[in-house]
Amino acid sequence: MVYSRNQIDRKFSMKTRITQLLGIAHPIVQAGMSWASSSVALPAAVSNAGGLGVLAAGPLRTPDFVRMLSELAAATNRPFAVNIPLYRPGAQDLLDAMHLQRVPVVIASQGGPRAHLQRFRDIGSTWIQVVSTLEHAKKAADAGVDALIVVGSEAGGHPPVNDVSTLVTVRRVLQEVSIPVIAGGGVADGWGIAALLALGADAVQLGTRFLLTEEATVHDKYKAAVLDADVHDTVLVGRRSLPVRGLRNAFAQAIFDAERDQVAQDDYEALFKKSTLKQAALDGDIEWGKVELGQSAGLVQRIEPAAEVMAQLVRELREATERLRAMGEQDARSNT
Repeated sequence: MVYSRNQIDRKFSMKTRITQLLGIAHPIVQAGMSWASSSVALPAAVSNAGGLGVLAAGPLRTPDFVRMLSELAAATNRPFAVNIPLYRPGAQDLLDAMHLQRVPVVIASQGGPRAHLQRFRDIGSTWIQVVSTLEHAKKAADAGVDALIVVGSEAGGHPPVNDVSTLVTVRRVLQEVSIPVIAGGGVADGWGIAALLALGADAVQLGTRFLLTEEATVHDKYKAAVLDADVHDTVLVGRRSLPVRGLRNAFAQAIFDAERDQVAQDDYEALFKKSTLKQAALDGDIEWGKVELGQSAGLVQRIEPAAEVMAQLVRELREATERLRAMGEQDARSNT
């Protein structure tokens, strides 16, 4: 059967611990990206296509967040998640709204989960913690989270400062923890998803690929800059602060100059905080804003509707797994 570009191949399915835990059709998670998925369109499209769509709560005011929760629940009858950075001011108000709405999946970052777990477990929510090191993975697992998102250095946003790749970070975590793991960083197609599933992950998170969709709510200049970037055009900026992987631009160069000149820490922090993601994502300032993206931007050639991206990811995942299966069958025949 020939499938149109935006039609999911429903004859192909994979059961993993994550698809079974979350009740999703495909082991594909759209990363929670501030501004890009801080609206309903992108997470709804991904969830409706069988993945896990994620609403990014980070930049939202509480009234807007409450409204979007209701709109997202109305836009899909599939599981969805909310990503919340626990350190942000007003996080407790957002958590209260999530609890009241009975959000099916909580994805938390930048803060400890232990104080919140039982409250959400009592209403049937699944809690997933984002980590980037083995130390934090073990702490989160010991706290009792249901699953982990483990990101490596290729990822956009806030990857580990230790420069360890996704391939190595995920495999190291899998040696030490027994709960399901979603791998993230450096993946933009179904072939990459298959690679990380073969590594032992239970699902894969993609951020930059979904950033380059029609539904992602960032400035056109931001999308154009990400689309134009090759795999070598990102840098880890702000190692003396809260580092981000972003585009090599005027802001990044100013930070590198400050590090070279060994400026005082207070001045360094002031310079780093002067630039924001909002500046790039909403205002389109791609020279002095924080243009966050992953290395996988260089693997993406076009901006498409999220449903078409999901269909393509599933097709490629099927092709990759069939190739591996055929290789195994060939080996079996050669030994008979």
